[in-house]
Formats: sequence, C-alpha cells, structure tokens
Amino acid sequence: GIAISTVGFLSQSMLTAPRVYFAMAQDKLFFKQVALVHPRTRVPIVAIALQGLLAIVIAFWNKYEEILNYVVSMDFIFFGLTAASLFVFRRRQTETGETEQTTRVPGHPVTTLLFIAVSWAVVINTIYRYPSNTLIGVAILLAGVPAYWFWSRSNQK
Repeated sequence: GIAISTVGFLSQSMLTAPRVYFAMAQDKLFFKQVALVHPRTRVPIVAIALQGLLAIVIAFWNKYEEILNYVVSMDFIFFGLTAASLFVFRRRQTETGETEQTTRVPGHPVTTLLFIAVSWAVVINTIYRYPSNTLIGVAILLAGVPAYWFWSRSNQK
C-alpha cells in the first residue's frame, strides 16, 4: 500500500511541478528556456527534464525517510492552508451577496476544520520527531523567496 501511495504521489508531483516551473518562466519569474514546449506534443520539455534532474539529485543525496519527512511537513502546511482558503472564499461570497456556492464540500465546516487540524497535526508531529529534516524542507521552501525576489526585480527593469 505504501509503495502504491508513493508512486501515485510521485506521479502527481512529477506532472504538476514542471508546469509550475513552466508558468513561472512564462511570467518571466524563472529562466526563459524553461517555458520551451515540444512543437508536436506541446509539453514543457525543459521543465520536465529539470524536475527529473532535481528528483535524481535529491534521491541520491538523501535516504527515502529523510526526503519523505521534509516533503510531508511542507506539503501538509499547504494542504491545511488550501482547506482554510474555503473559509475565505465562503466569506467573500457572503460579502458580495452571492447565494450560489461554487465550492461544495460535504460536511463543511466540520469536515474542513477536521482536515485542517489533521494536516497541521501531521506537520507538528514531523517537526517534533524529525526537526532537522523539517528544517531542510523549510530551507528549500525559503530558497524560493530570494529566487522570486531576484526574478521579479529583474523584470521591473
């Protein structure tokens, strides 16, 4: 079960992360070559190759458990924040007078609050049990801040 879950998660992340790099490159927030798409298939080939290269480097650099811990802690922070955004969207709908709910969630708000609590409990547990691995995840996340700052400043010129 763990192997199947891991392959499913890797499949999802290996397919979505390159599209983030691609969109950043299109917005001039990353190397422009990363926005290159294959002429026939229209897939972002440089972004996919970059993601594959990064995955190989990380796989050779650390043990599976270490990688899992720093990825899980960062992912679950954003899973919880994504769920919390439902409350923001609902409040905005109420403030604008919209009566139709565009975002339907069974059992909301109870299930949403439960999901947020569980997500952040996973994060707290990971920080408690594997603080150094969590710090690696935070460092990788924070490395994006100066990168974003650099590219956004260079585009203003």
